[in-house]
Amino acid sequence: MAKLGRRLFAGFAFIAGMAGYYGWRLIGQVDAAQISAGGPRTSMRAWDIDFVSIEGDALPLKNFQGKALLVVNTASLCGFTPQYKELEKIWADYKDKGLVVIGVPSNDFGGQEPGSAAEIKAFCESYDVSFPIAEKAATRGAQRHPFFGWVATELGDGALPRWNFFKYLVGRDGTLQGAWPSTASPTGGEIRAAIEKALAARV
Repeated sequence: MAKLGRRLFAGFAFIAGMAGYYGWRLIGQVDAAQISAGGPRTSMRAWDIDFVSIEGDALPLKNFQGKALLVVNTASLCGFTPQYKELEKIWADYKDKGLVVIGVPSNDFGGQEPGSAAEIKAFCESYDVSFPIAEKAATRGAQRHPFFGWVATELGDGALPRWNFFKYLVGRDGTLQGAWPSTASPTGGEIRAAIEKALAARV
């Protein structure tokens, strides 16, 4: 019954979340070509930003300097939550080539990540997630995590998450290379192509 209740809640939350999704579509997806054409707006790089892991340990992005990152705001009770499986697939396919996937749980949208760190960790383990998971963080507003503040500075507020499972690709040089909304499949051709291009780049 608990699983059924969770699935029903996720279904209702998915419907509610469509407002956020369609708002993003109206603005338009930020793709690698647009970012490349504009270039970085600041000298800040992803390596200047720190997360804390879901276990409570320091997770500075400088530990991944020279690698490409796919950073995703996640939630346990969202209609898009099955994307954990796709993210794990991308991680398995590209981690030995230099990609790091990082999940950033957030309760910003629909209250879909209400649990404690231990509960979030256990939920991720139920999806066999092996890539790094950060502690729960805000993606919007005054309390947003510095990573998302950096996204807003580089791409504008319109590029901030409007729902769970927005995806941000950071290149080996620490700059933003692409951004995709909730509906974009992590294993889809567009994201795979962007990842492969980022991995092929020399720093």
